Amino acid sequence: MSETSPQSQPRVVLGVSGGIAAYKACELLRRFTESGHQVTVVPTAAALHFVGEATWAALSGRPAATETWERVHEVPHVRIGQNADLVVVAPATADLMAKAAHGMADDLLTNTLLTARCPVVFAPAMHTEMWEHPATQENVATLRRRGAVVLEPAVGRLTGKDTGKGRLPDPDAIFAACRRVLVRGVGEADLAGRHVLVSAGGTREPLDPVRFLGNRSSGKQGYALAAAAAARGARVTLLSANVSLPGPAGVDVIPVATALELREAAVKAAPEADVVVMAAAVADFRPAVYATGKIKKVEGEEPAPVALVRNPDILAELSADRTRPGQLVVGFAAETDQVLAHGRAKLARKGCDLLVVNEVGDGKAFGTDTNEAVILGADGSETPVPPGPKEELADAIWDQVVARLG
Repeated sequence: MSETSPQSQPRVVLGVSGGIAAYKACELLRRFTESGHQVTVVPTAAALHFVGEATWAALSGRPAATETWERVHEVPHVRIGQNADLVVVAPATADLMAKAAHGMADDLLTNTLLTARCPVVFAPAMHTEMWEHPATQENVATLRRRGAVVLEPAVGRLTGKDTGKGRLPDPDAIFAACRRVLVRGVGEADLAGRHVLVSAGGTREPLDPVRFLGNRSSGKQGYALAAAAAARGARVTLLSANVSLPGPAGVDVIPVATALELREAAVKAAPEADVVVMAAAVADFRPAVYATGKIKKVEGEEPAPVALVRNPDILAELSADRTRPGQLVVGFAAETDQVLAHGRAKLARKGCDLLVVNEVGDGKAFGTDTNEAVILGADGSETPVPPGPKEELADAIWDQVVARLG
């Protein structure tokens, strides 16, 4: 990594509230400092019971800001938030988010949140019952409505023997979400208050217990779409088909395997979504018969033909059956030739609002970190997206979606 001057370093405020997951914020802090960010840690008094001030200072290379009444001449309760490019609170407890939602300012961190005019990210961590309580959910909705990015907590082991939703997302995932928010900049939480449904990966249609019909989709583009939507303030549900990628922070991941499983999950989730993006590569066919035992090779005999049956057309079904008013549906088309012609025909056939058409094969799209595409609109528009990281295509797609949401 090249050296950066203090003036060019993004200024990040890392707020730490009083939860057992505070120790994980040390790893998040290291991610920021090692990538050239200038970080000021603002722990609450409760957080200091879990991780001491000396640890924050050593890892950040800067004094931790702990008291409103320290360095009063610098007016820290105002200046820290005013000068920040990003404020991220990790972990964000139920108490901290309640204070933020109601504009309370009884310590340095809550004062900082009130004075910040930059993007703000909350990474919640608490017990499942606390996260699901109506008061917490209302506070989260309020923060999101105001433009803050509130990530969905992860599911896993909590304090003691408890397990459930409420675990702090992985520090790497939080860092990735924050990087996307920094790219978007202030005032760009344009999906706040929206629920989006994204599918990713490729379905696998079992032939026998060890074989399947599948495709080469890695799920990277769908995951980039989910991560970008979360960074832009959306609540995101991700249907993940056979993907070996860590779940993006702030995203509810639902694993699926086959086209039928994907259809069932999509039909169940779609009525609550403002936007449906079907980025998964869904198998058009599946074996007509599933062999319960491994199909054996018989010497001197040719294998029996594999009969196929059609899978349901999930994209067309979701486009035709929109129970939510104003819902937008986005599809993907992977083509090897006559890309735009096939794409336009598919757009008309599927009935979706946008279709992202890209050329695949010979190292293009599948399994790579880059992509290029043309976003076709049902209104006749064509938006080419030049080669670049899949994150850039994801943001280009969301730009088109936001313009149509109104």
